[in-house]
Amino acid sequence: MFASLKLESGVKMEELLVVCEFSDVFPGDVSDVPPEREVEFTIDLIPGTSPISMAPYRMSASELKELKKRLEELLEKKLIRPSVSPWGAPVLLVKKKDGS
Repeated sequence: MFASLKLESGVKMEELLVVCEFSDVFPGDVSDVPPEREVEFTIDLIPGTSPISMAPYRMSASELKELKKRLEELLEKKLIRPSVSPWGAPVLLVKKKDGS
């Protein structure tokens, strides 16, 4: 199983049929969605593998607030995007060496 967001050379994101057809779910300016990445990353799955999804770990109110803040920052920078994938792993917050 493999999915790629790379466009063929010369094709603009706003020219794609799916972007035109579902324009209400795309941002106004799709020219930089997704941002260019220096590394191409794929996960090759073993045929017949079924999705694994784990429940989230418990978090304190302050941890949850920090997680939401970080996720918003990453969403705004378009480094991540919302997902409805059946695959999922919980977030684990770890303090830095300085305790922050």
